[in-house]
Amino acid sequence: MDHFTQYLAEEVALDHAAGQFSRREALRRLGLMGVSLTAASALLAACGDDKETETTAPGAQTPTSATPTTAAPTTVAGPTTTRPATTPVPSQDITYPSPNGTIMGAYAAAAGTRKGAVVIIHQNMGLVDNIRAIVSRFAGDGYSALAVDLLSEEGGTAKVPAAQVSAALTNAGVSRAREDIIATIDELVKRNAATKVGITGFCFGGTVVWDFVTVGDARLAAATPFYGTTAEGVDFSKNKAAVLGIYGETDTRVNATRDAAKAGLAKFTVPYELKTYPGVGHGFYTQVDTEQSKAAYSDVLTWYEKYLK
Repeated sequence: MDHFTQYLAEEVALDHAAGQFSRREALRRLGLMGVSLTAASALLAACGDDKETETTAPGAQTPTSATPTTAAPTTVAGPTTTRPATTPVPSQDITYPSPNGTIMGAYAAAAGTRKGAVVIIHQNMGLVDNIRAIVSRFAGDGYSALAVDLLSEEGGTAKVPAAQVSAALTNAGVSRAREDIIATIDELVKRNAATKVGITGFCFGGTVVWDFVTVGDARLAAATPFYGTTAEGVDFSKNKAAVLGIYGETDTRVNATRDAAKAGLAKFTVPYELKTYPGVGHGFYTQVDTEQSKAAYSDVLTWYEKYLK
């Protein structure tokens, strides 16, 4: 399976291992993604399910991220001076054109002096409220932000049942995601003339960001993927964006791809830094008021202040 499908399939397996839904439901979701029964069973076993019996899943929990894979060595982020919270700017729903049809997004214009513009890529749940809140937060800190709904062609996140979102993203594929992001940059540049563009993504969105920087869009000056995975042997030769990769210390699965990202970036002269935040795992920024989430967001702002100026 391709890298996107692998990431999304692992997320399903880990959510099942965390008790969010039954084994039967996990197999059903993986089947919708085109994963064979044999491959799906092996994946569930690798992610902690070696039971033949099925149990009823409790209410949704925050997924864990441990797999049997050995993690790459990490460099733990040092103390960061966090910033006082700013007043978020309410986002608005907008539409704009793409080669694939009409794209939906959540947009907020920068408050005060505009420092740059940022594309936001959502996690594997689609464009949901916590992503809209991130758009508002960036705008409050001086960066016009636009979160693209990568399920626009399916009618938007709200039209896709939650259990089918991963399959819809898988079926959409890498090429369509790239085209929709290019269209999103077009829209941001139209609304924010003569402004440099950054891109931030979370979980699945972080993986999308790692992929998109390989496209080499000349308008992209900086990228900050949060806990996304990188394919082995990835080619960053076209990339011109300064990359800040963000990782959680206990996120074993994602951290296992960290060396691949470093090896690919180190071949070229574009600035990069990979930071690992202690004591937290996959999806840690979901809890935005924790010490490490505040530190990571502050580091992102510092990165953008340097490379989007």
